[in-house]
Amino acid sequence: MIDEKTILRINELAHKSKKEGLTKQEYLEQQHLRALYIDAMRKNIRAQLETIKIKQPDGTIIDVKKRHDMKYKTVEENDD
Repeated sequence: MIDEKTILRINELAHKSKKEGLTKQEYLEQQHLRALYIDAMRKNIRAQLETIKIKQPDGTIIDVKKRHDMKYKTVEENDD
């Protein structure tokens, strides 16, 4: 999980990079923090997408995650 302190550090390194440049250690820290941030964002978006439900015109509700899992299970079975 990314906290406010981590985001502040990411921004601090970004500003320093633009103004005066980073040392090798700071650059590596920046890359690491950015990777953590991107990973957290991906997990957040995936969690949001997995909770989506679609209401069909006939009134039935489809759980997008279950539909996705069934679709890929069928694809994998056909590949065998």
